[in-house]
Amino acid sequence: MATPRVYADFQNLDDENRLRLTCAGTRRDLERQGIELRDGMTLTFYTDDANDEGQSDELQAEGVVQFNEAENCWVAAIDWHAIRHASEQPPRSAQVSWPRRPPHPARQR
Repeated sequence: MATPRVYADFQNLDDENRLRLTCAGTRRDLERQGIELRDGMTLTFYTDDANDEGQSDELQAEGVVQFNEAENCWVAAIDWHAIRHASEQPPRSAQVSWPRRPPHPARQR
């Protein structure tokens, strides 16, 4: 099952460098998809960006949702080194994951 995609402002950070999940686009995506945030939830976050030719090419990153008690809001911890552009991913049709067959009993020696 694919991880839900949710908009986030990658420049709206808390003191621990986590994405604040408070902007209108984030709330809209959460509501549209019926997602209720909870600690430990993994989501794919995206934000607007462009390539060198000025064409739209979203930035994306997986993040783990946490509640920031100090700011009383939801945040997401992401790996800032794992951010990628949407164009760097294969098309969804190419991301089929076939079930693996168990090894043949004769080959388990």
